[in-house]
Amino acid sequence: MSSPAASSSHSPEQIAAIQQSLKAKGVKYCIGAYVDIHGVQKAKVVPIDHLPQMAAGSERYTGYALDGLGQAPNDDELTSVPDLNHIVQLPWEPKVAWMPADNHFQGKPYPLSTRVALKNVLAQAAEMGFGMNLGIECEIYLLKKEADGSLSVPRPNDKLVKPCYDVQGFLDNFTWLDKVGSCINDLGWDLYSFDHEDANGQFEFDFNYSDALTSCDRLTFFRMMAKHYAEEEGLIATMMPKPFANKTGTGAHFNMSLYDLKTGKNLFACDPKEDPRGIGLTPLGYQFVAGILKHGRALCAAFAPTVNSYKRLVRRGGMSYFSWAPVFNSYGSNNRTNSVRIPAGGGRCESRNADGAVNPYLAAALALAAGLEGIREGLDPGAPNEDNLYELSDAQRRERGIAFLPQTLQEAVQAFAADPLVEKTLGKELRDEFITYKTNEWEAYHLSVSEWEVERYSHMF
Repeated sequence: MSSPAASSSHSPEQIAAIQQSLKAKGVKYCIGAYVDIHGVQKAKVVPIDHLPQMAAGSERYTGYALDGLGQAPNDDELTSVPDLNHIVQLPWEPKVAWMPADNHFQGKPYPLSTRVALKNVLAQAAEMGFGMNLGIECEIYLLKKEADGSLSVPRPNDKLVKPCYDVQGFLDNFTWLDKVGSCINDLGWDLYSFDHEDANGQFEFDFNYSDALTSCDRLTFFRMMAKHYAEEEGLIATMMPKPFANKTGTGAHFNMSLYDLKTGKNLFACDPKEDPRGIGLTPLGYQFVAGILKHGRALCAAFAPTVNSYKRLVRRGGMSYFSWAPVFNSYGSNNRTNSVRIPAGGGRCESRNADGAVNPYLAAALALAAGLEGIREGLDPGAPNEDNLYELSDAQRRERGIAFLPQTLQEAVQAFAADPLVEKTLGKELRDEFITYKTNEWEAYHLSVSEWEVERYSHMF
């Protein structure tokens, strides 16, 4: 039996009412999904009759079987406690109700659970009177898997050099786009725009921001949902950061602001005329941005957490034109060559180095902690960068004090490990787990031999 400390915040009567409501809608099974260090969902499936036990933490897991949960084979099991405030009945399988969950250990929230880590930092913000709003832009590729395992763009006409906003490319994939867009709206997320993105086979869905925890839950669900509807079309959907060397990468830009917990007022928003820098950000907003920049190189490991991520964070790479991805730890106004952008009209800041592989809970926890430190210390990010930073010379960059973001996962993990804020925010155990898994990922990649190496060197020597 689980400890009462692991129980849901809902009363038995409330849980019973939720159970009956779900039964009336045809739900037979419940999934309380938590994520591992990579942001990949894990869960057991519980019949609806056992929802009260599930809500009390009845489902036990061997943490050693999962990545990044810091357990040895002899450790007691973890449990999962579902968040009954965020239940989604699967549109494609109404018999199943999905809900995000937190890991617990011996009756208490487990600090190595990244969703728990985010809730801990949100509690720190609440002590300062702040809540965090977060919008995540979902870029995603819709692709075909060939017999040899390679990926290709499924529509032969989708081959423009600059396909961004292409209407024909959008309409050619309308069946999948409509399924995903309709699901977003039916779930109440308020889809306000979607389009063909900057690469062949790539699309973007923009839906309304919410509180940080809810937005992270939605990204987690979006990945699963978009993949399911792609499979219905005989295709695959992927948020892999850089599936093609010669095409644009997959971002998951984090749009962040703080709001007053009492009034709901956006504390970053002001009339640009009242901002001496003219971009519509309050002093509190600038302090938050300064905190992000202070820890920008360390944060990059969480925003861009894979080997493949750093194939995206290049000025041009294998593309015929600039990549749109950030390579500098810098900020500016509505200028996409900075890693932190203040979109037109202000009122928020956008971290552009976040990509489709991000564990949103981990990244949001660290970004919020960095921003709160900037506020506590009254930091100033300096003047915004308005020009094309891709074209700066190294001398100009050094004169402005602009550092490069990490250029490999190894470099990012080293910055992550060296920054005291990381351990202060996540605790030593979760920090060390991330470093261990990502170091192993880098070493496995570094020890592999690629087709490029064989092609280049086998005939040279």
